[in-house]
Amino acid sequence: MLVCPLDYRYGREEMKSILSKENKTQKLLDVEAALARAHARAGNIPEEAAETITKNATTEKVDWEEVERVEREETKHDIMALVKVLGRYCGDAEKYIHFGATSNDIIDTGMALQLKEALEVIIDDLESLRNTLAERAEEHKDTVMIGRTHGQHGVPMTFGLKLAVYTKEVDRHLERIKEAYNRVTVGKMSGAIGTGASLGDDAKEIQKMVMDDLGLGIDEATGQIVGRDRYTELVSHICNISASLQKFATEIRNLQRPEIMEAAESFEEEKQVGSSTMAHKKNPILAENICGLARTLRGFMGPTFENMVLWHERDLTNSSSERITLSHTLVLIDDIIAKTDKLFRDLEVFPENMKDNIELSQGLVMGEAVMMKLAEKGMSRQEAHELVRESSMQARAEEIPLIDVLKDKEKVIEYISQEKLKETLDPESYLGRSKEIVEEVIRGE
Repeated sequence: MLVCPLDYRYGREEMKSILSKENKTQKLLDVEAALARAHARAGNIPEEAAETITKNATTEKVDWEEVERVEREETKHDIMALVKVLGRYCGDAEKYIHFGATSNDIIDTGMALQLKEALEVIIDDLESLRNTLAERAEEHKDTVMIGRTHGQHGVPMTFGLKLAVYTKEVDRHLERIKEAYNRVTVGKMSGAIGTGASLGDDAKEIQKMVMDDLGLGIDEATGQIVGRDRYTELVSHICNISASLQKFATEIRNLQRPEIMEAAESFEEEKQVGSSTMAHKKNPILAENICGLARTLRGFMGPTFENMVLWHERDLTNSSSERITLSHTLVLIDDIIAKTDKLFRDLEVFPENMKDNIELSQGLVMGEAVMMKLAEKGMSRQEAHELVRESSMQARAEEIPLIDVLKDKEKVIEYISQEKLKETLDPESYLGRSKEIVEEVIRGE
């Protein structure tokens, strides 16, 4: 019976495979094998024993379902169940499995291997999204639209600038994830409590050999577990990414409103259904899905912080929680990034509607441009602001274009000719560095 929607509705197969029980089991076996090889190099166990353990430390032999059965019916301990099943295939070498290790040496180092694979996927996801946003920004670097604050018309901008802002936001997320990568992909092999006593005089060298073998960094000083501040940093970054993607998707949902309709997610008109009863509808379901999953993902941030707070050198209160939080967080963020990439890659944009919406204000959105032009020509900035404010209120009350009010104001004509006033009220003349910013972002500056 399937209960979790990640099993049947959300998430992509590659990430789910990385976080699957099968892959987790293989990563635990990889750590046990690396430990045996390190002991052999240190002269603590026979080379033949390490070779035998390595040869059999594979899910082709150690079936995760059998490990779970042994845990459930015999050991009541997951790592000892793994060791017991692996030992069946190792003959005399069985006595050297897990030599000097504690459970979290294996669990946390195995998790680091899974996190390494998962982060490489997330980095690829973000780079793909970044490229999509940059390409669409370049496509629309001259597409004029209205900028909005408080949900109200502000001043003109370009759709390319909006997308450039998103592109740089993704750039920062990439930077954060790459920076955190080395702090997150670390393991430990220091035994119970973290003293290394069970590993003998070669404890430091064995830990280094294991981590070098597995391609991981080392948590240099631990209790019995890897420091959970590392997981908290990772999940914090992932939650930050999810908030950005929800913001991007929310913008598209708003721009797709029929009364705005400046951009809309793609819709397969030949077969897609918008509503079970309102047959005319084209709903932004992908953008809404991104928003809903992002909300859910950030719910794992609280438990992740709580998992840092353990008794003394460790307890088990984090264990059950992390089995849920880490896997769900990673599956969801991968899914959300991929969906956001598709949303913007296939996004429909309507430049004519953008122009029409600018015209709705009958020039009011160019009030700042007029104010700055008056100030440029010598009027006090504060006087210019009040003049434009009064004129705007009059134009709004009389429902007439702003230019019809301004051209009759002696103070305005004293500073700006009617021809120059008309030019000043052209939205395309007041885009500032919009195009230049887009081009800088595309170049990665």
